[in-house]
Amino acid sequence: MNTTERRSRILDYLRAADSPLSATALAQRLSVSRQIIVGDVALLRAAGESVTATPRGYVLERPRAGFSRTVACLHSGEDMERELTLMVDQGCTVENVIVEHPVYGQLTGPLDLSSRYDVSEFIRKVEENDARPLSALTDGIHLHTLRCPDRAAFERVLAALDEAGFLAS
Repeated sequence: MNTTERRSRILDYLRAADSPLSATALAQRLSVSRQIIVGDVALLRAAGESVTATPRGYVLERPRAGFSRTVACLHSGEDMERELTLMVDQGCTVENVIVEHPVYGQLTGPLDLSSRYDVSEFIRKVEENDARPLSALTDGIHLHTLRCPDRAAFERVLAALDEAGFLAS
């Protein structure tokens, strides 16, 4: 299989997937190294394909149904799991985290967290890699884009975050 065929197969796998696919999983399917997949994905992005790397693997961006809004939050890194759990418990997906960096401008980290399991896996990866949240760059101030089934779910998130003291004023 040549590189063009392999990249086409990567896109096919991502289109058919109902959850993120890791570079390792794609590498096993295509009998190449993980690094080959990482390079292929970078070249697919450069060619205009909407492939996003999330903490759980690659996804191909698709139009998403639901009610999408951004919420501003403020809390310490220790409260990250609680904050994310409050959001997914109301039926919403936490699409990303956004911070405003003084040098680089807006930095966005894709998350795509829809359940307590997703949140716990994300927290496990953060701890396993001794990573700091992006909000550590901005003294805890950050934004999340949420995709909710409806406005009522978003309002429940706002109420839960407000009660927890996580809404930035």
